[in-house]
Amino acid sequence: MAIKTTLIKSRRVHRPVLSLSVAICATLLCNGSANAQSTSTATPNLLEFLGILPAVTYDPYQSQIPRRRPGHPPEPLPMFVEQNPDAVNPAPVDQAGEFLPVPDRWRIMESLGFKHSLLDPYNQNVLKGDKPIRGNDHFLSLLAISDTIIEPRSIPTPVGPQGTGGSGDLDVLGRTNQLILAQTFIFGADYYIGDTTFKPPDLEFKTLLAFNYNRVQTQEPRALQVNPDLGKIRDDGFIGVQELFVDKHLRNVSSRYDFDSIRVGIQPFNSDFRGFLFQDSQLGIRLFGNRDNNFWQYNFAWFRRLDKDINSGLNDVTKSPRKDDVFIANLYRQDFPFVGFTSQITAAYNRNREDSAFYDSNGFIQRPSSLGLEIPRTYDVGYFGYNADGHIGRINLTASAYYAFGKQTPGVFVRKGTDIRAGFAAAEASIDYSWIRLRASLAYASGDDDPYDDRSTGYDAIFENPIFAGADTSYWIRQNVPLIGGGGVALAQRNGLLNNLRSSKENGQSNFDNPGLRLIGMGADFDLTPASRVAANLNALWFDNTAVLETARNQGDIGRHIGTDASVSWIYRPHFTQNIIVRLSAAALLPGSGFKDLYGDQHSTYYSVLGNIVLTY
Repeated sequence: MAIKTTLIKSRRVHRPVLSLSVAICATLLCNGSANAQSTSTATPNLLEFLGILPAVTYDPYQSQIPRRRPGHPPEPLPMFVEQNPDAVNPAPVDQAGEFLPVPDRWRIMESLGFKHSLLDPYNQNVLKGDKPIRGNDHFLSLLAISDTIIEPRSIPTPVGPQGTGGSGDLDVLGRTNQLILAQTFIFGADYYIGDTTFKPPDLEFKTLLAFNYNRVQTQEPRALQVNPDLGKIRDDGFIGVQELFVDKHLRNVSSRYDFDSIRVGIQPFNSDFRGFLFQDSQLGIRLFGNRDNNFWQYNFAWFRRLDKDINSGLNDVTKSPRKDDVFIANLYRQDFPFVGFTSQITAAYNRNREDSAFYDSNGFIQRPSSLGLEIPRTYDVGYFGYNADGHIGRINLTASAYYAFGKQTPGVFVRKGTDIRAGFAAAEASIDYSWIRLRASLAYASGDDDPYDDRSTGYDAIFENPIFAGADTSYWIRQNVPLIGGGGVALAQRNGLLNNLRSSKENGQSNFDNPGLRLIGMGADFDLTPASRVAANLNALWFDNTAVLETARNQGDIGRHIGTDASVSWIYRPHFTQNIIVRLSAAALLPGSGFKDLYGDQHSTYYSVLGNIVLTY
């Protein structure tokens, strides 16, 4: 403290020197006061003594710096325990603040020493489009999927004119148990040019090939193939081209990259949110884009449909395209009429000129269907619809409504042409409570009330694949229930909701002479963990009108109640991603009066079990 006393008492020090001395000493003493050790009371520094700063009482026991005695070296600091041994070392001191060159923004982590295998889809990978494969804007994304299905089921099985092989059965219905084993390998490549961080690619080429092997075992001959000598087991394999298109970015129309693009080739398309009207991958041309910062989106598309392999459902490019054209225009508006709610209007036109016979690879006739007059027909059908998806407050809501109108020549049951007038509506609402989502579903498809008049009022879609009321875990949506009489016509199609009496949705024509559908359902989803979900569904189903069924079966007084469909499913994603998905589900149909009138009351329950493993790279 001698220096402090001297500075204060000296009167011969010039003012500038005094000021400089005070500043120097103040700096030293202020800095040193934190390190200086004292007894119970701290000594005030110079600025406090002069009244420039308020006095502060220092407590040495609150300091984290070890005590130091004069003439003794400081005690070592506590040993630092490393918390992140894998952390990258900081830049050297002499390089701090320097700019270090890197190859490009995609390879920054690589330049720091992070290397990942090409077989690792979870980290940066040039084969997954995470960084350019050529230059700075050429990217390649490869896809590989393994989809394995094991599906025991029971369905009413028609045995055809040769009769059943089991004693005690009806002469038109046989034993019901079946087993389906299917393995599909999908390989895709997507090569695109352009910086896609904020905008679509400038140019894109994509191909997707699928190889399917399936084995089906039944208890009755002729259930699988028209020739009964081929037995009760069918093995089949097929390679299909599911995507093969080029996508050209035409222009940007705003600073936020609103755009117009055109896509030509075999491409996927969904006309609405839940796949009620047309959800398929077909050959076509599509012009699409958006406006007003993506508040508006639009599509104009023309598709010429391809025949599909009847056993795998894959596109068959070895055959000429069908004489079946689909024209679709739709317009989306986000946040209308509520924020978080998207509205869409759709106009579609289906022009069918398939006026010659077509048989599938199993020998069954597909066009015309084995129903009514069984003569070739053509039709022109327009669809106008409104679709919505989003939430209104806490309520999640998806809704669809379509009106079908047009003309077919001839009718299914009459030789003259008939006018098509049919309607469809569906809605599914849900609400979330923490880890539980409760759902309610309603669906209506009009049925035809008189097969012999000049109006066809049974609603049918172009190619449906609905994600609704339990989707393909539901018995009714999953299974194709035959109408018997040889098995050429089914009540509803596999992965379909409508009772459309088609030969198949893969190769058959739309049919507007059908009994229609009414559905009321409820369900719940339980997110047990981030990797595990359980879903349960309960649906009650009715025919809208049974006049067509009574005509086709030459049977009166068929009840309208189809039955009650109950299902439960478990989905497990071990890595919280879509790369590994394990799905198990079980469903049962408890027949109602209408189902029993068609298939008898020998079986109180029909079942469907699905085991599905999907591996994706």
